[in-house]
Amino acid sequence: MTQLNRKTKETNITCSININDNKISNIDTGIGFFDHMLEAFAKHSCIYIDLKCEGDLFVDAHHSIEDCGIVLGQALKKEIFPIQNVERYSNTSIVMDEASVSCSLDLSNRPYLVYDLNVMGNVGEFDTQLVEEFFYALIMNAGLTCHIIQDRGRNKHHIIEASFKAFAVALRRALKKNEILGIPSTKGVL
Repeated sequence: MTQLNRKTKETNITCSININDNKISNIDTGIGFFDHMLEAFAKHSCIYIDLKCEGDLFVDAHHSIEDCGIVLGQALKKEIFPIQNVERYSNTSIVMDEASVSCSLDLSNRPYLVYDLNVMGNVGEFDTQLVEEFFYALIMNAGLTCHIIQDRGRNKHHIIEASFKAFAVALRRALKKNEILGIPSTKGVL
């Protein structure tokens, strides 16, 4: 289990994660829709997440969501690397009613994000442009290469939730044990 704390003038975050753990996660960011997305991510990735964020929500949700991405990314990096005996690569497509989102993932230790979701606006009071901010912070801090692409859909809630679930399932599959591969790189290190 990896535990991290991050305290700034904008947020105070405590976080613990454990890969391959089916305990029910405990997530409280003060942002209901974001908590819902992180709960879906935790469930479908089989990663236990205990996350508490106290942020400057009187400003807006940006600092809280970005900093949660930073902390979760740093925790994932500590859990994943040095990498060996896992699949490394994965891709999946998740549907939610009319929406479909694909995620391709490489546990590369070289961060890169391709993000293509058409979700501008709001879901309730949640500013949907913060979805990209979250994924960018997480991917850059975790050291992953990730492509999250909307295949189709109109309902922003469905598209965003499908993106979190697609990322979760792709990550779970990339972390699947494969003893034959050893270090999954011809370089001998990632």
